[in-house]
Amino acid sequence: MRVTIERSAFLKALNHVQSVVERRNTIPILSNVLVQSDKDKVRLTATDLDIEIVETVAAETARNGAATVPAHMLYDIVRKLPDGAQLELEQGPDAGRVNIKAGRSRFQLQALPPEDFPDLSSGELGNSFTLSSGELRRLIEKTRFAISTEETRYYLNGIYLHQAKEHVSGAAMLRAVATDGHRLAQSQVALPEGASGMPGIIVPRKTVLEVVKLIEGDDTEVQVSLSSSKIRFAAGNLILTSKLIDGTFPDYERVIPRNHDKTLDVDAKSFSDAVDRVSTISLEKSRAVKLMLADGRMTLVVNNPDSGSAEEEVAVEYNKDPLEIGFNSRYLLDVAGQITAENMRFELQDAGSPTVVRDPKDEQSLYVLMPMRV
Repeated sequence: MRVTIERSAFLKALNHVQSVVERRNTIPILSNVLVQSDKDKVRLTATDLDIEIVETVAAETARNGAATVPAHMLYDIVRKLPDGAQLELEQGPDAGRVNIKAGRSRFQLQALPPEDFPDLSSGELGNSFTLSSGELRRLIEKTRFAISTEETRYYLNGIYLHQAKEHVSGAAMLRAVATDGHRLAQSQVALPEGASGMPGIIVPRKTVLEVVKLIEGDDTEVQVSLSSSKIRFAAGNLILTSKLIDGTFPDYERVIPRNHDKTLDVDAKSFSDAVDRVSTISLEKSRAVKLMLADGRMTLVVNNPDSGSAEEEVAVEYNKDPLEIGFNSRYLLDVAGQITAENMRFELQDAGSPTVVRDPKDEQSLYVLMPMRV
C-alpha cells in the first residue's frame, strides 16, 4: 500500500472513525483502524464489535493495499501535523510496519494483519428508507435524554424506533421513544417510503450518540437500513453499522394519560429558571420539588431537613381546583430544555398520575413525567 492524502480530510475522517475505538481493549486488533487504499480513495474502518464506522476519503494511490494501525495514535499524529500538510502512508515489504511521512516528519507504526479485522457490515438488511439529517437528529435529540442508564434493564438502554399510528389522525408515523421508568420522551415524523412493515427496534445509547456526532447539517439525506438485529446509517462518504439491543421494549402507550382534566401553561424560561434556583438546596438523591397550583399561580417549594427550604412563585395560566404535585427537578429541567416555544403546557390529573408536557410549537413530540411523593 502507498497513498498520498491531504491532512485536513484525513483528520476529519479519522476523528469520526476513531471515536468508537475503546481506549483499552483485550482484543488488540480492536484498537486499530483498518486502512484500505483503492484507486483514488482511502477507506477507513473502526469497530468495537457492536458499532462499525466506515468513511471514504479522496487520495492519490500509487499502490493498492490494506493495513491496520493503532487508531488513537494515528489520529494524534495527524492532528499534530501542520495545516495543509500532505501525508504519505506506505506499507513496504515488512507487512508489520506502516511508514508515515509528512514534510520532515517520519513515523513508523506497528501493523496487524488486515484479514484479522472483524466485519460487522455483512448480512441482509430488509427495510430501507431515507430521512433528512434534520429529521433524524430531531428524533434522537428530543428523546435521548430519557434513555435509561440502568444496565439491569438493558432493554431501556436505547431509543425504541418503530412504526406507529398518530393518536388523533391515525396517520402512519416513524416514532422514537425513550424511557427510564421515571420519565418518557416521544417524537415522530411521517412514515418514510420503505419503512412500512419494519420491525420495532431498540437502537443502543452509544450508537445514538455516535449518529448525532456524525450527521451534519439539516438537509443531508441519510439512508437508514435495518433488520431485527442490525441498523445502518449511510450519509455521504460515511457509513455507521450497529447491532441492536436484543430485548422487548415495554408497552409505553399505557403510561401516556389521555383523559387529563387540568391544563397549565407557563413561560418555559421562567419556569426552568425558578426550578433551577429552588432545587439548589434539594436533597442530592431525590432532587424533589413540589408544585403548588392555584388560580393563576404556581408556587415551587423545596424542603431539605439538612439545609433549609426554598420557595418561588411563577405566574401561570391555570383555573382548575388547587393541586399539589411533586417531581424530580432534574427531570423537569431536562424536559424544559426541549421546549422551543415560549410556553410549555402541562396536562395533569392528580398528584399520583403521570403528567404530560407538550411543546406548543412541536406537535410531534411529547414528554411524560411520573410524580413523586413530596
